Amino acid sequence: MGDAARARDALGRVRQEVAKAVVGQDAAVTGLVIALLCRGHVLLEGVPGVAKTLLVRALSASLQLGTARVQFTPDLMPGDITGSLVYDNRTSEFSFREGPVFTNLLLADEINRTPPKTQAALLEAMEERQVSIDGRPRKLPDPFVVIATQNPVEYEGTYPLPEAQLDRFLLKLTMPLPSRDVELEVLARHAAGFDPRDLAAAGVSPVAGPADLAAATRAVRAVRVEPQVMAYIVDVVRATRQSPSLSLGVSPRGATGLLAAARAWAWMSGRDFVTPDDVKALARPTLRHRVQLRAEAELEGVQVDGVLDAVLASVPVPR
Repeated sequence: MGDAARARDALGRVRQEVAKAVVGQDAAVTGLVIALLCRGHVLLEGVPGVAKTLLVRALSASLQLGTARVQFTPDLMPGDITGSLVYDNRTSEFSFREGPVFTNLLLADEINRTPPKTQAALLEAMEERQVSIDGRPRKLPDPFVVIATQNPVEYEGTYPLPEAQLDRFLLKLTMPLPSRDVELEVLARHAAGFDPRDLAAAGVSPVAGPADLAAATRAVRAVRVEPQVMAYIVDVVRATRQSPSLSLGVSPRGATGLLAAARAWAWMSGRDFVTPDDVKALARPTLRHRVQLRAEAELEGVQVDGVLDAVLASVPVPR
């Protein structure tokens, strides 16, 4: 078995490990694995109580990676995330104390609860994989992935992320309320003694490490993309800019994100080439946070995912 095949097997086991703690959120789990393969960041959105934080904790418990969690609050300062210079009385010099951003997997919990200046502290880290303190850039570990959670229904005391920062997330994954059968399974697990605060007791253990992710990332980059499929991605992105329901279409960064996510999905599916169906499958999570509805469309109850579905239906699919 080659390195790529072993990596695919290891990442398949990651999904199995996460399923020991989280029920019925397969699409979100797959999205998080795709983001890891692409070294991309994820915005995880869902109402309270659908296991957003538990999902990320279970993912980190199944990986041999450094992880950190920051609970975003209104009084959180940029230095609380990036780190800061601290005066050392013994040496009479300033030394740098690393913040929680110096990790592989950073959980930014309830990111929209902190003011814009603190949200912006992540901009350089997310794009450049470094932070600059006192004019000196400091590299972050590799891989470095931010998974940010937010609640879509609570607006008081929150600060919506600006478009420039939203565009730095590779995917926006939504976690819906569970079906009746899934909710019964959740209750049955809790009745049997499952404790979400003790993932080790639930049997979640590390099954993949940096070597697996590195091999998987190399394999994903080798996935072929035919010119007609690249043209299809460009046509989909350009169609969002012409949609009458949108005031802001997808940027070129969104096109490169869709290409990367489609490649990762193709590789996870056991193929070394991308199909238009791969592009369609990843269009919603890759593009939904990069567009903006017109005010009149919002008043009419138009949903972003519906607009993206209409865009996909309007663009000819290559054969």
